[in-house]
Amino acid sequence: MNTGLKVRVKTARGRTASSQRWLERQLNDPYVVKAKREGWRSRAAYKLIEIDEKFKLLKPGQRVVDLGAAPGGWSQVAARKVHSTPDRPLVVGIDYLEVDAIPGVIMLQKDFLDDDAPDALVAALGGHKVDLVLSDMAAPTTGHTPTDHLRIVHLCEVAAEFARDVLAPGGVFLAKVFRGGTEHTLLADLKRDFASIGHVKPPASRQESPELYVIARGFRGRSEAPVEAADETAATTMVADDERPADARTEDWGAEDMPAEDAGGWDPRAKARDD
Repeated sequence: MNTGLKVRVKTARGRTASSQRWLERQLNDPYVVKAKREGWRSRAAYKLIEIDEKFKLLKPGQRVVDLGAAPGGWSQVAARKVHSTPDRPLVVGIDYLEVDAIPGVIMLQKDFLDDDAPDALVAALGGHKVDLVLSDMAAPTTGHTPTDHLRIVHLCEVAAEFARDVLAPGGVFLAKVFRGGTEHTLLADLKRDFASIGHVKPPASRQESPELYVIARGFRGRSEAPVEAADETAATTMVADDERPADARTEDWGAEDMPAEDAGGWDPRAKARDD
């Protein structure tokens, strides 16, 4: 029950002001409280839950790859939704951080940017194609917005390249980006190989976070056609955050489901800071 009382954290030796603000935010975050109560590894689980409730991405029997899986919230959600079991694991996750075992999930402790990481994931999948590639990867922020944006775009580009190699026809790619949206070259790449693309920010994403997710659906196969720059005048308007720390809330949200042929960059005007 929400009493309306805010938890305040006493200053402690060795704790920075930013650490104290983050701790206070966590203690007062209803999603953090709810995640602990319902057994999710992190509040980020609700971002995937909300996106899935809207777009119906996860279905029983599907195979899923979770990139940047720690601490495991998205893998938990995916395993439950696709009915993955220890006897028949359908979800494979990867992160350079150690992740406690999750029933029905094969978890690799490895940096996805390592040269042999894609082969390790394919081996863990038993050579099967997958229905969804999820990426909640985010590089540590530097406080320098252009640098942070380039870092997250690079992660998204590498994840998208992997998705093209492992997705089955009709598959889905969902990945974190920062406000400013997806770079036009990457967006053009995605629109060439997927039927529809756009950006989405679920309610569980904190308003102050620059985090968005690019969603590409209807994988058509890897095309060798030259990439044309996406139309900068076209914009996907969607309207919710991340976990290491990060967040945001919006009362009215949705992903403008644009055909790939019409999608362009996303022109954000809100200011925010990722966790």
